[in-house]
Amino acid sequence: MNPVIEDEHYAVGGNRHSAAADWSLASGLLAFGADQNVALWSPLNDSGRGISALLSGHNSKITTVKFISLHDGSDELLVTGAADGNIWLWEHGSTWTRAHNAAAHQGSVNAIAVLKNSNIFATGGADSRVRLWKVQDGKLEALSTLELKPKFMPLALALGPFSATSIDSAFLVVGGTRNDIQVYSIEYLPSTPQVKLCATLTGHEAWVRSLALTAAADGEYFLASAAQDKYVRLWRFQPGDATSATVGPPVDSTRGATVTDTLTAKVQSVSAADSKYSITFEALLLGHEDWVYSAAWSPDESSQRLLTASADGSLSVWESDPASGIWVSVSRLGEISGQKGATTATGSSGGFWTGLWSPDGSMVTSLGRTGSWRLWQYNTDSQFWTQKHGISGHISSVNGICWSPDGGYLLSTSSDQTTRLHAEWKRGAKRTWHEFARPQIHGYDLNCITSTTPHQFSSGADEKLLRVFNEPRDIALMLHRLCHIPLPAEDKALPDTAAIPVLGLSNKAMDDAKDTQDGDAAEELGTDLTDDGLGASLPNVQEPPHEDLLSRHTLWPEHEKLYGHGYEISEAATPVDGRVLATACKASSIDHAVIRLYDTDRWNEIKPPLPAHSLTVTRLAFSDQPKGFLLSVGRDRQFAVFQNSDSDSKSWTRVAINAKAHSRMILDGTWLCNARRPTFATAGRDKVVRIWSGGLKDERLEFVCKISIARKVPVTAISAVVSGDAIILASGEDDGTVSLHLVKCTDEIELVKSVDIDKHLCPSKTINRLAWRPTQDTTEGSDRGHLAIASSDSSVRIWSINWRTWVES
Repeated sequence: MNPVIEDEHYAVGGNRHSAAADWSLASGLLAFGADQNVALWSPLNDSGRGISALLSGHNSKITTVKFISLHDGSDELLVTGAADGNIWLWEHGSTWTRAHNAAAHQGSVNAIAVLKNSNIFATGGADSRVRLWKVQDGKLEALSTLELKPKFMPLALALGPFSATSIDSAFLVVGGTRNDIQVYSIEYLPSTPQVKLCATLTGHEAWVRSLALTAAADGEYFLASAAQDKYVRLWRFQPGDATSATVGPPVDSTRGATVTDTLTAKVQSVSAADSKYSITFEALLLGHEDWVYSAAWSPDESSQRLLTASADGSLSVWESDPASGIWVSVSRLGEISGQKGATTATGSSGGFWTGLWSPDGSMVTSLGRTGSWRLWQYNTDSQFWTQKHGISGHISSVNGICWSPDGGYLLSTSSDQTTRLHAEWKRGAKRTWHEFARPQIHGYDLNCITSTTPHQFSSGADEKLLRVFNEPRDIALMLHRLCHIPLPAEDKALPDTAAIPVLGLSNKAMDDAKDTQDGDAAEELGTDLTDDGLGASLPNVQEPPHEDLLSRHTLWPEHEKLYGHGYEISEAATPVDGRVLATACKASSIDHAVIRLYDTDRWNEIKPPLPAHSLTVTRLAFSDQPKGFLLSVGRDRQFAVFQNSDSDSKSWTRVAINAKAHSRMILDGTWLCNARRPTFATAGRDKVVRIWSGGLKDERLEFVCKISIARKVPVTAISAVVSGDAIILASGEDDGTVSLHLVKCTDEIELVKSVDIDKHLCPSKTINRLAWRPTQDTTEGSDRGHLAIASSDSSVRIWSINWRTWVES
């Protein structure tokens, strides 16, 4: 019998592609690309949970996501495209599963458009082609390929039917790396489509990034086109001949006057068989100050509203004034341009990449540059948009994780140069995990992290020093209020808050949060530019902080910088009591491959450093025995064990070394804590986990390999936890596989059994770290533990594992 595993928490950021997300009108499920996985989120679910699943299958970053609702009312489908040109079809049964895939393009899939209530969709790729597809019996069937002329890359597509009762003919709108928009007619769907260019819509002065089509009254359509020229253009599709179409002068949305000369309405048409639409320019929407990445029409048919997302860091909701017909921005959400920093013209990737409506039109969500989703809900009583907590996560490889010593929260650090704090929001019987703080926003990729106390941690990055951070009082009060995490002792003073100075990398402690922001709280947009809720202090918030609070008001002040290493920091570790900090750096010689120790009381280096390795030390691990041991493993294929020879942590002596422990580099090591004699495990690139037990030989401590566990791929991470009189050893591998191994440590070391965890729960890339939660769940007699997983697929996962039945079976 296998252990029962519940995936309690997923934290991962969204891919910065405007087409890589879709909100289903049928199920209310929001799907978005997260590295090479598909993340599923139900924003309307009252449980408060964030991501419910990560679907793996693609081998490169996902660039497009689209739901398909079939006309026969069967379960909806999901189509995703990736940077390698492949598309996947997903079906929904008890879970979402891969149904079929196809090679769609020679290059990235940039856009997907679905013909409403049908099994027909189109894809646009970096190979300057648009392809039509049909879903038949759970498989993808290619119908035709359109070569775009003049050659350009399609970035946005829209599909609309000529008839509401038939899908025999349709029109296709294509925008991309040209200033104009092409409109095609498609006949003889879905058998042998004939595609013909019918119209070219001009007016934009830069690439077209998004197209949105919606049905209007009397069989008409509105098409919104968003472009890098900072403008959004509206086009009206009217049934009938071009000569019979009612053509009025287009309107400038900012001045309310008719647009003359260069914006004169020109009537064009698109036709298929006996059906025809005339196309006229309707309005020009001005208001954004940077590229407009996406446009989306509200699914609420009672009002014609358009949502636009821009690189200027704002969302705009546009409506047509009933009296004048002028399109105006009725709501503006997000951040004003003065707060977002550099624009796209100077290379910034800031702002919002996409904006989506909820199925009932009462909520909107947007994806920002940090990979986090913001969520706003419209309050009909106050007629304002109120920001709610969304979801967030890393957008690059997660390199390090560690639990606080009391198990209250989890810290993760990543190549996206941020450190994030994850904790469990407790309200009655409801328990959900969220990001509660972003203690560190750095200028270097972060490699490792370790907690010295429940209110302090140290991290190492691609720089030669380590940084130590203290928890500010506001964060401690918020975690105590929402997560029931104990406050520090009364005699322990905590700083008030922190801020990053201009052109600085250090979080400076500040006495007053208002002094650190220079009034930016009033300038940040959360609720129609008027009230974003930032006036409330963190200790008084009633729910996990949203992205604006996380990115600006949850920094931890820097306490110390630790010098001594000559190259980028590779590893850091502390014992349970946090009395000493051990660190290592990247090294190619014995001079730099030393282990440096720091006294965490005065933060002085304990000299001399400990020599043992000739190449980079990849992992350090302390035991919890009275006379503590320190294990180090490295790229030189050897391990070394050091012992603390006195009670003040100032003297460490090497007591064992094995120069040929593995046949290839060793990537991780961990102590097996309830063994009768010193015992640890190592894992390496040679696809083996070895368990070593220590004993005296000629009055010297010698470690002998007792068990070798062979795996199919290199083992990159291991972690052990005590369960009664047994130890559960978790191992993570280069392909994302996670396995559990039950080890009995009595007089002899015995491997009782092993099990591989279901692949759909595991990451899709290399596992970088595993960490068992040090809580009461790991004490003798418990039947459940929490395992945190950090992966190169940008995800942090927390599993709740009920191992009692597995251990006893």
